[in-house]
Amino acid sequence: MARPYSEDIRERVVARVEGGASRREAAEHFEVCPSSAIKWVQRVERTGSCAAKPSGGSVSPLDRHKLDRHKLDRHKKELLALIAETPDATLDEIVSAMHRRKIPGSRTSLWRFLDRHG
Repeated sequence: MARPYSEDIRERVVARVEGGASRREAAEHFEVCPSSAIKWVQRVERTGSCAAKPSGGSVSPLDRHKLDRHKLDRHKKELLALIAETPDATLDEIVSAMHRRKIPGSRTSLWRFLDRHG
């Protein structure tokens, strides 16, 4: 993903528009996309700031994987009970039973769940 333009260039484009130039003229002068200049001026009119919106999240991709992996842990008791009922069931059969009980998950996520819980 491309990095956002600096706040300095944003402010300079907006200042040029406020000084009388059209948004497209200001964009051409500073060699930025006209749609960016239009959005920056609109944002200043709406919020008073042309600063970039926050991007990304507070969770790193590695931590996100850990969070995703543990979604099945919310259903730990139900899953372990299901497996105890049919200990010789295949992964596919357990996944089908999970889906019938409205527990989301894939064969891979179930495998990882079972690996974590012995």
